[in-house]
Formats: sequence, C-alpha cells, structure tokens
Amino acid sequence: MKRKYPKVNVFNRQRKLSVPTEPLRDFLGRLSTRLASRAAFSVVLVSDRAIAGFNSKFRGLKQPTDVLAFPDQQETWETGEAYLGDILISVETADRQKEKTLLQELQLLSLHGLLHLLGYDHRSDQGEMGLMERQLRKEFQLQ
Repeated sequence: MKRKYPKVNVFNRQRKLSVPTEPLRDFLGRLSTRLASRAAFSVVLVSDRAIAGFNSKFRGLKQPTDVLAFPDQQETWETGEAYLGDILISVETADRQKEKTLLQELQLLSLHGLLHLLGYDHRSDQGEMGLMERQLRKEFQLQ
C-alpha cells in the first residue's frame, strides 16, 4: 500500500501539556506534499528544559527557544529513503506564545522548521523564507 504523504514522525517527549499529535502529523504530511518534498523527517516535541540544552549546545544561547531544526548530514536513511532531518519544538514555549490554539502554534513552528530543513535561511536569503512562510500560512489558514 502506497503512503499518502511522505513519512513524517511526530514524537512527544514532554509531559507537561497534552498535544494532539495526529492532526499535527496530518498537517505536516499535507505541507510536505505541497512543498513537493518526498523526504521523511521528524518533529520532536520537548520541554523548555530540553530545548534550552540543545540551544546552549548548538547555538551558544543558554535559554529555551521555540523551534530548532537539524538538517540531516547524510543523503539517505538506512532504508534508502531520503531523510531531511529533525525539528525540535518546545511545547511550553509554543503554549506561552500561541495566539489561538496550541495545535495551530505547533503547526506554525513546524512549518518554520521544515522550511529550514529544506534549505531556507531567513538570516541570509533576502526575505525568501519569510515570503514563502507567509504564503504557506495563508494557504493553510494559519493566520
């Protein structure tokens, strides 16, 4: 049986807040399809404490952040499938900064992280990532 969407893993590794992972996984599948990405990737939902550790180790910032993206350094998974990388999201930070629902905030942060995995970089691309992000927010009614 052929998968409807690319393989998207969603792992909830925090316990403070209840998170609807199936709607998030479905959104990520639709988003991947829209972006014409056939590569698998993972979203890992973590605590502020956990993401602060990664933020400190990889960015030198000793504080929590909302989302971090780690592109895969290898071209294929053990299975031969392309693998984009991992997106880490702090559920606690997402909950604090949400404007509507926690699910919508997780979708916004996942979209941002996926664009990074696909090679976009808002710090150096003269607004290309921001434009793409605004367009996708509108298409997926996340505004």
